Amino acid sequence: MKFVPVNRPLIIGNELKFVSDCIKSGWISADGSYVKKFEKEFAKLVSRKYAVSVSSGTAALDIAIKSINIKKDDEVIVPAFTIISCLHQIVRQGGKPILVDSDPLTWNIDVTKIEKKISKKTKAIVIVHIYGLPVDIDPVIKIAKKYNLIIIEDAAEEIGQFYKNKPIGSYGHISTFSFFANKHITTGEGGMIVTNSSLLAQKFSMLKNICFSSKKQKFIHDDIGWNYRMTSMQAAFGLAQLKNLKLFVKKKKFLGDYYSSKLKNIKNIQLPLKETNYAKNIYWVYGIVLKKKKSLAKKYIKILKKEGVDCRPFFCPMHLQPVFKKMNLFKNEKFPVSENLFERGFYIPSGIGTTMKEMQFVIKKIKKVFNRKLL
Repeated sequence: MKFVPVNRPLIIGNELKFVSDCIKSGWISADGSYVKKFEKEFAKLVSRKYAVSVSSGTAALDIAIKSINIKKDDEVIVPAFTIISCLHQIVRQGGKPILVDSDPLTWNIDVTKIEKKISKKTKAIVIVHIYGLPVDIDPVIKIAKKYNLIIIEDAAEEIGQFYKNKPIGSYGHISTFSFFANKHITTGEGGMIVTNSSLLAQKFSMLKNICFSSKKQKFIHDDIGWNYRMTSMQAAFGLAQLKNLKLFVKKKKFLGDYYSSKLKNIKNIQLPLKETNYAKNIYWVYGIVLKKKKSLAKKYIKILKKEGVDCRPFFCPMHLQPVFKKMNLFKNEKFPVSENLFERGFYIPSGIGTTMKEMQFVIKKIKKVFNRKLL
């Protein structure tokens, strides 16, 4: 074994059968029977009334933000430590993202700091479930009700996760998912938006389809949307993946617990929490945070790659993003926990397709590198 990739999907079900059937049917673009079946099954999975498939997780977030009518100078609370997709549409619509730092143990938004960031201009809260443990949602719901705020729940990284025995993705007014190749189920590219509101679901369907209206003549449009449709072939693939989700989550839990058992004695590194009082970790990725301030993630990523172990850095916080600096957003703002996670955090090979032999190889190489006492 010479190299272990950071991710490899697991394709063990009816993916080929369903996609072949889709191709033979001749309906390979959007809105075929497989799209409808996938949406129905996914809505059921996350205890929602409506699910609308889209072309990516980013597309799902774009539509979610547009659908709640963010206007110029409206404020939306978002975690500082997240992927940039969560802010794209807020900024495009003239809204103002208000950043909140992370919890140092769960790596999620620090819910104890949310209320202090609320003003008369605040319209919504975007919560993002990071890496394997969900946000502590109950306090967020309480705050949202108190201030009459909309919750958008980004559950892209935690398909199959639960919070207090209720599925992640069932909590926000709107919840979004991604089916990129590194997610717990994949359609290659793809995403889903779910809600219990029929009006919002109709709006999602319009926005993803360049705002064609079922009530008007074709090519008459009342709004600006996108072509964010999911193809029938992607939906067929996703439907097959969905049938193995419980197995995939079980494998992820095993992978995370196995890594922790073998790496727990390495000094000066922080491993992911196994569980909190509201959820067990399902390890979308297995992250490591270096404890010493002089230790930088990029240094170890480079060293481990030479040893045949592919790794990725953690998210770059939003206030450090060059594009937002050019726009003078978040000027002079600091978020120390998020900054620390970015500078000293990285994740190791932890895709669903990672084999036991590959995990043992990774563990051996990590121990070799960290025993050099570079920390």
